[in-house]
Amino acid sequence: MLRRYPDVGEPLACEPITKGLLNHGYRVSTTRGSYFLKHHLDKKHIGDATGERATIVRQHHATQRLASLGVPVVPPLTDAEGTTVTVIGDRCYALHPWVDGLHRVGSQLTPHQSRRLGTLLGAVHTALEQVMPADGEPEPSEGPLPAGYGSPHAADTFALIDELLAVARGQRSRDTPRDAFDELAVHRLVERRTLLERHAHRRPPTPDGPATGWVHGDFHPLNLLYRGADPVAIVDWDRLGVQPRAEEAVRAAAIFFVQPGGELDLPKVRAYARAYRRAAGAGAAELAAAVHRVWWERLNDFWILRWRYRLDDRRADPQFPAVSALAVWWTREYEAVCAAFTE
Repeated sequence: MLRRYPDVGEPLACEPITKGLLNHGYRVSTTRGSYFLKHHLDKKHIGDATGERATIVRQHHATQRLASLGVPVVPPLTDAEGTTVTVIGDRCYALHPWVDGLHRVGSQLTPHQSRRLGTLLGAVHTALEQVMPADGEPEPSEGPLPAGYGSPHAADTFALIDELLAVARGQRSRDTPRDAFDELAVHRLVERRTLLERHAHRRPPTPDGPATGWVHGDFHPLNLLYRGADPVAIVDWDRLGVQPRAEEAVRAAAIFFVQPGGELDLPKVRAYARAYRRAAGAGAAELAAAVHRVWWERLNDFWILRWRYRLDDRRADPQFPAVSALAVWWTREYEAVCAAFTE
């Protein structure tokens, strides 16, 4: 791999990066410094096309353009042939400069830093409008971009709940004894079914047309590096795509500012959301619609349990207590959450 980059020096060490749930990353030390080597996992590993070469190239072009506008990103290095993606066998790799920094969750951010976070995401969205194709049109040689999408149907979620309950209760696999996680999963699944039965009539309507806003697609604490109080790098652009931009703002807040008990830190959310609306030029109605769609999405979502019980993948288990509690709290405090994003 490094032979393609004559200016990076001779390799000395290669250490795997342990944080993150998708893709494989390594810190590579050479005689000339440190670099981040990213192995983009392909469709058979993560279930979509984010690891395909054409998609990765589009991401790289986007970060190069964003960097020219002053957005804190880390574009890949260009090899001796002028390309940024190396294909070895059937695997795609990219080499980036190493950036020293720390990840920060919302509890570590001051109100001022929460405002800066909202301003940063708003700046990302407005910059993407400048550097990506207008109106969501694909670039030459790209396939079609995703259209607008409907919200989950409660009937589908009820079927999923029944499936997950059967496994969590040990009705399908009695070889593994139930533990505290399984007990919590059963409690939350039963609780969520009751909530969905009560609120099924509040499913958001399907959008009239396709989404038109370019977004990072996965804006959360593990994809943002800080040096001191300052964000210095937004990383992992694998999910770059066309989605309702305000929904990304709401999803990001629900990850950054969730507390261990499942509540959102609403004062920080309010500071963040006001700054985002100013930076992105987003109105209160746009944010209110996004709050409603993301709330419904969370009410119907059990990705952590699907990973555990369908894939036997328990890496996300530690997130489940707060994530599952958030859906319940958000339903109870819906008006207060909406006000925090819109006032």
